[in-house]
Amino acid sequence: MIQKKVCMLGTSAVGKTSLVRRFVHGIFSDTYLTTIGVKIDKKVVPVGGDEVTLLLWDLYGEDRFLKLSERYLRGAAGFFLVVDGTRRSTLDDALQLHTRVHTVLGEIPGIILLNKADLRQDWEVEEEDIGHLAEAGWKVLPTSAKNGMGVEDAFTNLAAQLLDA
Repeated sequence: MIQKKVCMLGTSAVGKTSLVRRFVHGIFSDTYLTTIGVKIDKKVVPVGGDEVTLLLWDLYGEDRFLKLSERYLRGAAGFFLVVDGTRRSTLDDALQLHTRVHTVLGEIPGIILLNKADLRQDWEVEEEDIGHLAEAGWKVLPTSAKNGMGVEDAFTNLAAQLLDA
């Protein structure tokens, strides 16, 4: 069986933990719990005729100083940059985190998840921002940890990229 480490990256309260809980356990909770350090979950994902075990490293939210510890990144085969669509600043922070990831790991597969799609009417991330990301080569997927929209597809998509890498 193939195992791949995937890091969940983004600032505090963007929904990293909620996305993992929705994907791995099929649940959502409105209760906010800050991740301290790292929490690791795993799930087997079928991709074509193969199975990939995703080791999901849910890293603590990085804010102001973006001091993500390199030791948590080491060995990652892929990553998600999780953005809260209702807070534009989380997109800028995620892109800065990507610079750090690229410095440590080089080019590895990654996807930007625009989370909180259930609150689309409140989004500060504009279609123009999404267009610029696509032009820059990013795969950008809307997700909602609350109602599950796009979550399974996002993880399956990255698992497929990891097999192709």
